[in-house]
Amino acid sequence: MQQISGMLTELFQRARLEKPGQVDPRAADFTLSLLAAMYDRSGTGYIKARSAAVALIALSGDTLLAKYRAFFQFYAVPDGKMALITRSALRSLLTDLNQIPAIVGEGCTLSCVEIATRSCFHGVLNSAIVEEKFVSWLRSEPAVLLWIPTCYRLSATAMVSHQARCK
Repeated sequence: MQQISGMLTELFQRARLEKPGQVDPRAADFTLSLLAAMYDRSGTGYIKARSAAVALIALSGDTLLAKYRAFFQFYAVPDGKMALITRSALRSLLTDLNQIPAIVGEGCTLSCVEIATRSCFHGVLNSAIVEEKFVSWLRSEPAVLLWIPTCYRLSATAMVSHQARCK
């Protein structure tokens, strides 16, 4: 947690420099508290860096495609000249991502993760998949992760302004 705290402090200091007045000085502390609530419920003081990173990616303002590719990079394993994501790595990713809605009482069960994993690997004979297959599956908006594109769309539409007047 100390290492993550240091990284968050640095991250938000840079953000404050880039966007003066737009970043709360307590953002690093708030984010660390959120990560601890999601990934350290027993209070061990330990959070997997990969879990924290994937949560930050999921909650970032980046595009969906950038998020999906980053998820793959964090959970894929090298296999010669390419990287692949295995069933167990996908289960870990889905479990980590589902801690985010779970913090507000909207998480799913392990069976949801298993159903989603089977859905992603449907028709795949190998034990792992390439990035294109993984991203294609995420773009199909599997129910277990529907909150990610929904939050993205809500965030994207928050900046839309219409020049129409109502009577």
